[in-house]
Amino acid sequence: MPAISEHRNTVILVTNDGMGKSDPELQHILAAKYFQLLLEDGKLPAAICFYADGVRLVCDGSPVLEPLRALGEKGVFLVVCGTCLNHLGLADRQRVGLVGGMADIIEAQWRADKVITI
Repeated sequence: MPAISEHRNTVILVTNDGMGKSDPELQHILAAKYFQLLLEDGKLPAAICFYADGVRLVCDGSPVLEPLRALGEKGVFLVVCGTCLNHLGLADRQRVGLVGGMADIIEAQWRADKVITI
């Protein structure tokens, strides 16, 4: 399948510390593969929104920091729930993305033609 270089009007919601419901190691492996394939295939969403336990993926020790950083450098808006960071005691450990709020997440969803939750 050919690479797609333009941003699609798609938003990805990340609500878990990884992908799916399994043991944490597998969840991280799946998330790393997912974000890496988005990069390699050029299937770039307009935004990726992290909230609830999903904010853990943008913090120190996350196995997906590098692909997320690369997605951000390619123009994907990475919005991270500040309320969630604060509630989980992770505000000082965030390494990628811009801290926003639920209003930013809602705005991204309403602008999107498609919303995908992983």
